[in-house]
Amino acid sequence: MRVMLKATLDTEKANEAIRSGKLPELMKETMDRLHPEAAYFGPVGGRRTCMLFIELEDSSQIPPTGEPFFSLLNAEVEMTPVMNAEDLHKGLSQLR
Repeated sequence: MRVMLKATLDTEKANEAIRSGKLPELMKETMDRLHPEAAYFGPVGGRRTCMLFIELEDSSQIPPTGEPFFSLLNAEVEMTPVMNAEDLHKGLSQLR
């Protein structure tokens, strides 16, 4: 299932990670591990936020996917099922 992972980083933890030089390394490790279909980064509500569009095969993948954001960056993490246009078309065609 395609999922949007939205991680809103804690400002102090992110500042520490930037000052120590670890934030780029953490983001690279995350991208290498999750292989997102797309990834976007920017301020949302005044806080550093990343939105990754990833594929999860099973709900058991939720804990290891979100945990680094929780434990290393004290982030607020949301995972929301999402569809692309092809998925939407397929789903809507089943409503007839």
